[in-house]
This record gives sequence, C-alpha cells and structure tokens, in this order.
Amino acid sequence: MNKPITFEIEKELPGKMGRAGKIETPHGIIHTPAFVSVGTKASVKALTPEQIKETGAEVVLANTYHLYLEPGDERVKSFGGLHRFMNWPGPLMTDSGGFQVFSLGAAYGKELSKITKITDPSRQIPERSLDSETPRLAHIGADGVSFRSHHDGSLHYITPEKSIEIQHNLGADIIFAFDECTSPTEDFRYQEEALERTHRWAERSLIHHQKLKGQTLDTDSQGLALVRPALFGIVQGGREEALRKRSAEFIGALDFDGFGIGGSFAKEDMETAVRWVNEILPKEKPRHLLGIGEPEDLFMGVENGVDLFDCVAPTRNGRGGTLYTSAGKINIGNAEFREDTGPVDEECDCSVCKNYSRAYLCHLYRAHEMLGGTLGSMHNLYFIINLVKRMRQAILDNTFETFKIEFLKKYGSFQD
Repeated sequence: MNKPITFEIEKELPGKMGRAGKIETPHGIIHTPAFVSVGTKASVKALTPEQIKETGAEVVLANTYHLYLEPGDERVKSFGGLHRFMNWPGPLMTDSGGFQVFSLGAAYGKELSKITKITDPSRQIPERSLDSETPRLAHIGADGVSFRSHHDGSLHYITPEKSIEIQHNLGADIIFAFDECTSPTEDFRYQEEALERTHRWAERSLIHHQKLKGQTLDTDSQGLALVRPALFGIVQGGREEALRKRSAEFIGALDFDGFGIGGSFAKEDMETAVRWVNEILPKEKPRHLLGIGEPEDLFMGVENGVDLFDCVAPTRNGRGGTLYTSAGKINIGNAEFREDTGPVDEECDCSVCKNYSRAYLCHLYRAHEMLGGTLGSMHNLYFIINLVKRMRQAILDNTFETFKIEFLKKYGSFQD
C-alpha cells in the first residue's frame, strides 16, 4: 500500500448519504459501516483479544491520554507498538486525547457529557458561568493543554505535535488530530473560540504528522518496522450550524486521510449536525462519528454518511448488567430473570446467548461474580457490532429502510 489506508465505496444508499465500503489498513480490512470496539488502556474491559475477535470486531480504538500516562508511549513503542503489546492482530485506532481536555477540564467534577438533552436551549445556563468547587485538572492555552495526571498529580503539557508523536509511538493504523471537545452547553462565543483553536491545532497536527512520515521508519527491539498511521482530522462546532459547516469546510480542505466528527451535541439535534457536516466533507474519504453507540443513533449516522462509530456504552452497560436485546435493554440482575431459562435475546447468535440462560447471568450479577461482566460485555459488543454489520448488508441488499423501521419498532426507538 502506497497510502497508509485506502477507502472504497461499494454501494450507496439511494436518496441518502449512507454507503457500504471498506477501509484497507496495514493490519486488515474494515468493512464499513462498522462499530469500533473501545479498548481504552489497550484492553477492552473484561475481554481478551480472542473474545473481542469472537464478537465480530474488526477494529479496536485505544486512548492516547491513558496510554501516555501508563505504561507510556515510548515503552509501548519498545515492545513493537500496540498491536504486539496487546496481542491484537487487526486494525487499531487511537484518539488524540482531545476528549480528556473536556473531561478533565470543563466537565471535571460535574455531571456533564459531550452528548446532552436540551429541550429549550434558551433556558440553559452557559457552562462557563457554572461555578464548581472542584479544581480542573486540565487548562487550555493557545499552544496546547496543561494537565495533572489523575494517577499521581504530576504535571504534563500536550501540544498537537506531542499528541501526534505519542500516537506514532503507539503505532495504530489510524490516529486523530489534536482537538478541543467542548460541552454542548457552552455559549456561541466560546464554541467559536474553541473551534478556531481546534483548526489551528489540526494544521499543526497535520504538519507534524507529515514530518514524522518523512523520517526513516522506526523499528522495535526485534527489528520489525512500525506502522506509519493514517491521520483523521476532527470537525467540531458544537450545536451551531454555522460553526459546524465552517469546521467541515476547513478540515475537509486539509490533506487528511479521513475525518472524525466530534461530540458536543444535543441529543435532539445530533442528526442535523451530522448531516450538516457530511454534506460538506469529501465523499471519497471515510468519516468517524466519535463516541456514539446507541442503536437509534447508529441508524441515523449510517444513513447520513457515517462509516465508523465508537462508544464505551456496550461494554460499560455490560459490566453493569444492562444488556441489549432486539426488544430493548433489560437489567439482567432484576428478580424477574431469576427463573428465566431463555437466552438473553432469542434472535442473537453470540456465544453467550447460545450457552447461558438469563437465570445464570442474573445469578452472576446478583452474586457480583466477575464472569457476569465478561459475558454481559461479550453479548453487548456482539449485539452492537453485528447490528451495524446488518445495516451494511441491508445497504448492499437495498433493504436498509425496511430493516431500520422493523428493528427500531421492535426495539422501541422508532419515530415516525
């Protein structure tokens, strides 16, 4: 491969922006649209790489911030990069660390999310005016972000260049430009200020990435060449149409290999924000919607031209006992399941549903057995990954709209 990745569109969704395609990486093909399993610390929590593969996962995303702090990107590089370090043979992605700017900064010590529900924006108090007694661990400047480690309080400074260097050391197939993810409750003035900063950081990320690509390819301790990654730029802009479109035009004009669509949505207008962006971004390059994983949002993203999704929700829910079924979510620890000999979901073909009853899983969670979290995570990950695979096949079979309506009606999320 002359390029770090190639992207091919196999079929488009009539009347919409959705498409079925494939991304070829140095470690294998990602058939799109696809759901990306989140392995924050080079581990999808509670699962082995073999179990991740069993769910149908083709690609895993790891977290730059966490791996920089522990075990350290230089140490991962010395072991041959993330693929060898975590024994994952397939494609890998790493985020930029930009979300941690949000979670350690504006959101630290508060119940804030980059996805929120705002029914009347005029009644919202701008986040910047909300005082908190909890000191922030991250502070944003023009050149980068200073933050204190949540492990030991040590002070660190991340610039766009530093983020790119860390990700090159980690050796994923696809990496992201450094950005600032804002809260959806921020006012327009701050959203615009943050967007301009994200755009400057995107240019700096791209320049440094190209500089590193031009250097002699590094090798690990055994002399094996490390991966030269593809770089995705990230579109931001919060809930504002003008800012989203401005960002899509700016980032889309740069020489990135693909694009990420950053969070900071209100749940109600996520669809319009995604559509604003994807109507502008180059059609021939892949698009990744960051941090989105609920079934109804996946359908929305696919029909509006999203190729990749990632979210911690399937495994986080699985560890807590909230399991996906074709009829909606259930709390498997509830007493109603103690005598239930059926599978978690009659329509699911995962190994959990084939081999274990609801009653057994109910017992595991009520007894606080670790196996419960493993089995629940396996089921949920399989459910979401293969739901997106079914969307892909439905595009190829010209049955996407019928499949969407039938699934969401049964799942309980259909809106006419």
